[in-house]
Amino acid sequence: MDNSDVIIIGGGLGGLTAGARLARQGRKVLLLEQHSVPGGCATTFRRKGFLVEAGLHELDGLDASDTKTTIFRELGVFDKVDFIRLPEFYRVVTSRTDLVVPDETGAAIEVFVKAFPSEAKGIRTFFSTIHALRDEVDRLPANRFLTKLLYPAFPLLYPKLAVLHKRTLGEFVDTIIGDEELKVALLANYPYYHDDPYTLSLLYYSMAQSSYYRGGGHFIKGGSQRLSDYLASVIRENGGLVLLDSKVTRILTEEGRAVGVAFRKKEGDEQIARSGTVVANAAPPLVETMLPDRERDLLKRRTGGLTPGVAWLSVYLGFRRDLAAFGNRAYSTFILGDGALSLKAQSPSRRPGFDKRGFAFVDYSRIDSGLGAEGKSFGVITTVDYIDEWEGLDDEAYRRKKDEVAGLLIGRLDRVLPGIAGEIEYAEVGTAKTVQRFTGNPGGVATGYAQIPSQAGMNRLEHRSPVPGLYFASAWSRPGGGFTGAILGGWSCAAGILASKS
Repeated sequence: MDNSDVIIIGGGLGGLTAGARLARQGRKVLLLEQHSVPGGCATTFRRKGFLVEAGLHELDGLDASDTKTTIFRELGVFDKVDFIRLPEFYRVVTSRTDLVVPDETGAAIEVFVKAFPSEAKGIRTFFSTIHALRDEVDRLPANRFLTKLLYPAFPLLYPKLAVLHKRTLGEFVDTIIGDEELKVALLANYPYYHDDPYTLSLLYYSMAQSSYYRGGGHFIKGGSQRLSDYLASVIRENGGLVLLDSKVTRILTEEGRAVGVAFRKKEGDEQIARSGTVVANAAPPLVETMLPDRERDLLKRRTGGLTPGVAWLSVYLGFRRDLAAFGNRAYSTFILGDGALSLKAQSPSRRPGFDKRGFAFVDYSRIDSGLGAEGKSFGVITTVDYIDEWEGLDDEAYRRKKDEVAGLLIGRLDRVLPGIAGEIEYAEVGTAKTVQRFTGNPGGVATGYAQIPSQAGMNRLEHRSPVPGLYFASAWSRPGGGFTGAILGGWSCAAGILASKS
């Protein structure tokens, strides 16, 4: 195979974004993806007449200050992909509270203050703090060395960052709010970021949450595969090559530097592709297995001891009619565990059973999503998952447990939206084990390393690896998990490669 300027291992959003930017800048890109379609978790598939969205619930931001807006404009995404603004942020349902939270700061403050008037000061402090942290991060120099030089001046230049960059979300909220029911409602969606608010980085949470409250949530009409396919087309149209059904087996090195890869197309013979730069859009633990011993040990010294994030379980649901008949009040509804009366007690890290674990229900029929079939609707139940809950089961026991878990979660949803369970004509469960099988992410963790203070922000795994010529562009590297994290990470990785003279 002819040499390429850059070889990308994996066609998730991080790899696709990096590849699209590099190809647009004249680099000859070869992207190798093990599956038959690009996208990783940003994909769709068909089941019984329904177009099933595999991963995307909503994409934050897309306002003027959101870097994704700049990225999508430069890559021409807005000309080919439609983004639908969601009608609100979320609905939260507990044993005592039922609130629909707007996606605009002023309106959200009004809703929370009306429900919890004695906590008005803490509510306003919460919103002003998450926005201030995001603003200060946006003002940081792009160069990490300059950021370190400025560190002594942080209290003056970046007062919130200086005080709060090592704090956790739970610790911070405990200092400003006393009402546990408010804490639970205000932070209802934090499990999208991590499974424990008392270890979740306040800084990382603020960047994401502020983006939702400033730009709202958006869904890609027709599903996330539209974005993945478009980014792949940018690579091809700019002289690059996207090879599907192509699994990388080895990273080749010479004198300690990555110089190419070995890969197979399905059951074919091993092929060699050479390049001066290799980008891994794959989990570092997988990358380590592809490297020779010396380079593997070098990478392990950087990644050893890093803690993975959490996985999710999804119950995909096809309904025989529009769910408007059931009086659903929101696109995204968080239904929290019965009897858990505090933020700590709600934490999925405490491993409550699926009969008590909080979950989200996304009703795609609330918007013109492009999913489902005529006159029908599609939705998904999502909750935190752990792969060890599924290990040691034979195939039959695994299927039985999936059916049991689906039944428990659907039953709980039916208590909030009575009668909805009787409208289901298609249901399928994807577990952490499923995600591990299809993406290769260890433990089924699509979010990469956990967003805890010691692994967030500037502490996150860098794009340039300890192995010369090898870079990372995925949820596992800076800035982290989620669709936004992968897109920003791929863009930044490409910028580093373009600026490099090595």
